[in-house]
Amino acid sequence: MDPLGARSQFIDIQTLPTWQQQLDEDGEGPPQDLNDSLFNEQTFPSPFPFRPDINRKIILHTGDVALLNCTAIVNTSNESLNDKNPVSDSIHRLAGPELREELLKLKGCRTGEAKLTKGYDLAARFIIHTVGPKYKTKYRTAAESSLYSCYRNIMQLAAERSMASVGFCVVSTTKRGYPLEDATHIAFRTVRRFLERHGNSIETVVFAVSNTEELVYKKLLPLYYPRSEDEEKASLPLIPADIGNSEGEPVVPERQIRIAEKPGSLEDDSEEDNLESDLDQVGNHAFARMEGDVDKQRKLILQGQMSEAAIQKQHQRNYNRWLCRARGEDLSDIAALKALYQTGVDMCGRTVMVVVGRNIPVTLIDIEKALLYFIHVMDHITAKEYVMVYFHTLTGEHNHLDSNFLKNLYDIVDTKFKRNLRAFYFVHPTFRSKASTWFFTTFSVSGIKDKVRYLDNLQQLFTCIKPEQIDIPPFVLEYDARLHWFQMSSNLWLIFCFGLCDGFAP
Repeated sequence: MDPLGARSQFIDIQTLPTWQQQLDEDGEGPPQDLNDSLFNEQTFPSPFPFRPDINRKIILHTGDVALLNCTAIVNTSNESLNDKNPVSDSIHRLAGPELREELLKLKGCRTGEAKLTKGYDLAARFIIHTVGPKYKTKYRTAAESSLYSCYRNIMQLAAERSMASVGFCVVSTTKRGYPLEDATHIAFRTVRRFLERHGNSIETVVFAVSNTEELVYKKLLPLYYPRSEDEEKASLPLIPADIGNSEGEPVVPERQIRIAEKPGSLEDDSEEDNLESDLDQVGNHAFARMEGDVDKQRKLILQGQMSEAAIQKQHQRNYNRWLCRARGEDLSDIAALKALYQTGVDMCGRTVMVVVGRNIPVTLIDIEKALLYFIHVMDHITAKEYVMVYFHTLTGEHNHLDSNFLKNLYDIVDTKFKRNLRAFYFVHPTFRSKASTWFFTTFSVSGIKDKVRYLDNLQQLFTCIKPEQIDIPPFVLEYDARLHWFQMSSNLWLIFCFGLCDGFAP
């Protein structure tokens, strides 16, 4: 902690100029030679057009990422999460020894993945740890895909947790051998594509670099984040030919799926000669053999004649379709509600998921998108045991989910959701909510009723989950404090009344 009156070593990102503001402050424009020769020649649009709304989210900062007061900062490490590099060393020194203890519990991190810990003594609330790839020219394609996954997974995690700001270091460290300029292209285009498609809830992205890295970042930023239409036109001829797909992911033509016009037909001599062989192949090629008659399967389900294994297979197929949809849609508007989020662990070490009823404006949101968001966030959580905490605090009629929606959700989700749910803590219930929950868990769904625990106050919740392991909305804390004060006042009044009665007794 800084001495009283001393200036804090941490940096408030609100005081840093955005990428768009730097143009106005520095007065920099596109290179003059490009202006003269190319402005009138380029007629095709840039894949990264001038977007002042996105530029206002970008900050280029020369300095230590560990000093930023972002919601989360990024730490680049190795698979064991114990790498010795300037970024990691600074983060560990400022965060304190508790960070190392939490990292040991994570049991490592694979290349391209992103894992979350608390920020501890940092100004940042969270640290996102990722592992960049080792670069070898022979395996360049694999390295590009892994580095893309690092940046994509970091941004995805930030959006899912409704983080307002993220501070990036340069993920590809020198000892991993990734060429800085190549890595910067991937970083910029991946973050840009994510902000375009899913970044409504993310307000600020800071790229924290060293003095040597700053030169490369300043040179390439205008390509992906042009600050004017002139800069967009001037940068267009400098954009690499390979800019990835719509998400910025590297495209490998050899790995793209190609479907033959006539699967199973090896030769193409003449239509008449091959007509009979083509008809013989119908329903016998590899794609057709993967599935039975779908209509027949559905009819058997309705008639109750399908085996349990076949029903489970059909259910799994249906869930996978929902999961694919969830991964492909922009759900940032639902994430911004902060109605569902992951927090710490309970007394048994199980992941705790929080649902805030008051943050669900049922009448104003797309219910189907809410269902997709639930599936998207919960899919990897439910792979192991977990518990849920539902805050019913101060909810109104417009916050109550319809029983038909809940039944539909229960029917869609994978069996692991139900199997690995160990407890559902219902905090601040009302008599009506208890009655409706009992009715729903008794007659509409099975296997959940015994897992529901009604908790009248937070003290009861803290017997199951330590206070430091759960993020509780301020209005819940205030309500619980008022409730506790009212109960204390009521008890004191009763004691006072009984005392008076005893005093008047003959």
